[in-house]
Amino acid sequence: MDIDKFAYYNELFLAYKDLIKENNRDIFDLYYGENLTMQEIADIKNISKARVGIIIKNVEKELCTYEDKLRIVLKNNILEDALNLEDIKEIKKDINKVINIEDYLKNMNN
Repeated sequence: MDIDKFAYYNELFLAYKDLIKENNRDIFDLYYGENLTMQEIADIKNISKARVGIIIKNVEKELCTYEDKLRIVLKNNILEDALNLEDIKEIKKDINKVINIEDYLKNMNN
């Protein structure tokens, strides 16, 4: 699995896990958090490997939907970057990005 994809979904999961159904959350955590294979999870949960794959894909989509709407991970990343800056004007720019996140995203896409 791509390390960036792995890290991204773990970050999303940390932000939104409480919004995911408990059983789906457990399966997703076993796959991404515990690094178990789909077959290992299927054996533990007594469901098919195909069902595990469907649940993981559905949770990935759900997490992305939450992030598309709420932007919590993006905002946190911007603020973490701001903590590493020393110039107060640059810090203010990053805080402004968070406050006006939709404008920031529009400007990024242009």
